[in-house]
Amino acid sequence: MSQTEHPTYEGVCTAAEAVGLACRGAFHPLVEDGVPIVDGWQPRTVVLLGFTGNEQWPVFTASNEYHDGLPHPLDRWSKRIVETLAENLGARALFPFTGPPWWPFQRWARRAERLYESPLGILMHPTYGLWHAYRGALLLRGELALQPHQNWTSPCTSCVTTPCLTACPADALAGNHFAAESCRKHLFSNQGAHCINKGCIARYACPFAKEHRYTSVQAGFHVRAFITQHR
Repeated sequence: MSQTEHPTYEGVCTAAEAVGLACRGAFHPLVEDGVPIVDGWQPRTVVLLGFTGNEQWPVFTASNEYHDGLPHPLDRWSKRIVETLAENLGARALFPFTGPPWWPFQRWARRAERLYESPLGILMHPTYGLWHAYRGALLLRGELALQPHQNWTSPCTSCVTTPCLTACPADALAGNHFAAESCRKHLFSNQGAHCINKGCIARYACPFAKEHRYTSVQAGFHVRAFITQHR
């Protein structure tokens, strides 16, 4: 798709899927959404891009960034892919990892799709549960036609045992918020190897959308990235 064409939401998604990313919904921004003015023009549509389950992971692991041994491979891959998409669409790319400024991707995610906050703080998706992520956003000049949000009820509202809250070996979820320091100390301890190599135990304890869980390699990659950011 070239800059001279007028993209549709479906066309943007097709272009994103071709390079290993999934559309994660879209919205027409309001002033309170904090979407910036770009080169003198006001974006009229924001399309979020990211991962859904383990579907896009093989594309990233086949990339040069994954194998070159340099820091932040996923961020570098995401930036290259999303910026190329933006250039082809005459759009502007923004990312959740290049701040400051830190763009409010969690707010934008809930504007783009009907999502609910889980007890872990991760947004709950109707299909993918806790197993999804955001890698970038495309800001477009045109007001793309969008479908209304899907109505659904979060499974957390009927979950009696809340295994996600009791499974954490670091008790990082014992209060009303994620205790990042407790999590970090656990990961750096001798008992943290399981989370580092296979992913967050609390996240895996959620029974919803099991079929979309990350592989242990994918989940471990994200935990190690979290450690790197907090050294």
